[in-house]
Amino acid sequence: MTQPNGRMQDKVVLVTGAGSVGPGWGNGRAIAVRMVEEGAKVMALDQDLQRLDETLRLGRQAQGRHQGQIEVASCNVTQTPAIQAAVEATLQRFGRIDVLVNNVGGSAAGGPVEMSEEVWHAQIDHNLTSVFLMCKHVLPLMLAQGSGVVVNMASTSGIRWTGSAQVAYAATKAAVIQMGRVMAVQYAKQGIRVNTVVPGQLHTPMVEARLAKQRTGGDVQALLAQRQSRIPLPFMGDGQDTANAVLFLASDEARFITGTEIIVDGGMTVRCA
Repeated sequence: MTQPNGRMQDKVVLVTGAGSVGPGWGNGRAIAVRMVEEGAKVMALDQDLQRLDETLRLGRQAQGRHQGQIEVASCNVTQTPAIQAAVEATLQRFGRIDVLVNNVGGSAAGGPVEMSEEVWHAQIDHNLTSVFLMCKHVLPLMLAQGSGVVVNMASTSGIRWTGSAQVAYAATKAAVIQMGRVMAVQYAKQGIRVNTVVPGQLHTPMVEARLAKQRTGGDVQALLAQRQSRIPLPFMGDGQDTANAVLFLASDEARFITGTEIIVDGGMTVRCA
């Protein structure tokens, strides 16, 4: 990772989906740890507390000279009572929330014919309603403070065809991008910035845990080669690349940036083929 310089010193950062399905740098884990490195006080949320064990360990290792802190809590971000409890726990521990990172999301295969209604609605709840509900309960705190930053996580699937039919995921991630733009304009005068990070096909633990089984019969190397073939840069990024983009947008270095997106995909979405 980049050498820390205290860019988030004493900022309170709430990160959803901060666990990981396996070893390595998932987006949420990398974001939480990177924020701690830069001096932030982080509340890391995940529905599965066990997935936060490694995040907590790495976060404590990263505290360093900027004296960042990390706490973890279980939270289902599609359920209002759970969100309210997590927000209250953050306030009790750290007193405020300066940055909200909406990182929860996941894909389901299929187009309208193959996909069941149940899966469609579950995808909307998981990828879109979760962002709406987190913002609903955190934005009032930021409005009272007169400042705040929201960074939402979308996907290149929300702006391009990325190799497989996943219509609900694509639709919800496109909606996350537009939601961020609307909120950015609505709350700009109140000192709140809203931006979106759009990751491409990264090598995160999800590749080994789920995607290879779905797309290449469990052959991880075949899937990695398939994904790399779409990327102009000669390597595949991981969650640390996503984390650096989130860090920039959350920091004061991005004070004049709102209502926009940073695409983290090695150039994939600007290719013709």
